[in-house]
Amino acid sequence: MDFSFNEQIFDHFPVLESERLRYRSFSPADTPAYLHLRSDPRIMEFVDAVYTTTEAEALQKIQGIQNDFLQHHGINWVITTKENDLMIGYIGFWRLMKENLRAEIGYLLDDRFWGQGYMHEACETILDFGFHFMNLHSVEANVNVDNKRCIKLLDRLGFVKEAHFRENYLFKCRFLDSLIYSLLESDFKGRRI
Repeated sequence: MDFSFNEQIFDHFPVLESERLRYRSFSPADTPAYLHLRSDPRIMEFVDAVYTTTEAEALQKIQGIQNDFLQHHGINWVITTKENDLMIGYIGFWRLMKENLRAEIGYLLDDRFWGQGYMHEACETILDFGFHFMNLHSVEANVNVDNKRCIKLLDRLGFVKEAHFRENYLFKCRFLDSLIYSLLESDFKGRRI
């Protein structure tokens, strides 16, 4: 068994496809769509992070995502439909724990595309890449306890709830609970898409 993270994934940004979707790198042209995702109250309802409020801020965040890839700290894809190259969301392993072959997954989808199975399809694709090409052993997700839609998705994907941390996160002068879910490579084995 190989116990090393596959750094070769950072040689060239891996463009991926699934049945209906395409996954590509971020570019400055995604700034308006990223701003929309990170400033819309409905989309951000359970994302315990400060809203992005200007195009300059959005561009700065995109540049940070690009730098994370260049520095081998994380990998995030823009989600588009195959018919249109416009960003409808994003997904990725924004935090890598290479020494433990573990990554934290994160994603966000424009609410106009909710309820169509897009995020399930995107997660399956990215998890497959993580386990089979990055050599990950496990993937975790940190979820707001009130985010029922996300919890349902993680359950459907086979994630297991590992922890419920009580008031472990201070956000906007409130202590919030966090749920930690994980998926092992052995849980995903045989589901290669």
